[in-house]
Amino acid sequence: MKTVLSNSILSATIKSDGAELISLTNIQNNTEYIWEGNPNFWGKHSPVLFPIVGTLKNNAFEYEDKKYELSRHGFARDHNFSVIEQTQTSVTYSLQATDATKKVYPFEFELHLIYILKGNKLVVEYKIINNDTKKIPFSIGAHPAFALPNSFEKYSLAFEHQETLTCFTLENDLLSDTTFEIELDNKKLPLTYATFENDALIFKKLQSKSITILEKNNPKLKIAFDDFQNLGIWTKPNAPFICIEPWLGYSDVVDASGKLIEKEGIQFVAVNETKSFQFQIEIL
Repeated sequence: MKTVLSNSILSATIKSDGAELISLTNIQNNTEYIWEGNPNFWGKHSPVLFPIVGTLKNNAFEYEDKKYELSRHGFARDHNFSVIEQTQTSVTYSLQATDATKKVYPFEFELHLIYILKGNKLVVEYKIINNDTKKIPFSIGAHPAFALPNSFEKYSLAFEHQETLTCFTLENDLLSDTTFEIELDNKKLPLTYATFENDALIFKKLQSKSITILEKNNPKLKIAFDDFQNLGIWTKPNAPFICIEPWLGYSDVVDASGKLIEKEGIQFVAVNETKSFQFQIEIL
């Protein structure tokens, strides 16, 4: 099932499978901003990453002396969400723990994905609700892919601040201790496929809390992520899209203990607590 939100500027389409944003269109000039999901490159649009971000060591974790297997980026993107509230400009989706989810993630949780159109912005909010009798460890992340209809090299990313980016490299899909640095040029990172030849750019921390996509130095779209500590930027070879991914958490480090509560970057939501995190996509 698909839900369409609209105001005088934007139209957003979300599908109940994964509560995934599949379209964000400027209705005034019919410009589409979300990647079409061509499976020849990558068959997703903007999946939610929950209850982990990235890959676990041996695709498993340990909790209270039991081992659980959990695949890359978790399971939420593969489940059907229910619509629990809807207006013309907003929708709230819910995913609750089931016997199936508890076999791989032994917690009573509820996850809400909320989409709200506000003028030229789409606000995306994640809510993690603890319905358990113990604190719940989790990670959560966004994975929106933005369409780049022109030549990839005509685009660049403008960071909020001038800074030196410290990027962590992957080793068998796990975060290694090896880093490299990228010095921004007047806050800008030119896009080239060579930049991503070793997979995503992964940042544990940044000064910047927003990134603007520039096309021939003209701003097209800004993603703001004040609530998120970590970030990934990714594309595939010759693919006409760029993913800007606000995260709370990331792949296991290569020497991870495997215990979920010790996982680097893990978050916790206490008993009877709800935690909320937002990011915004602004059309420029």
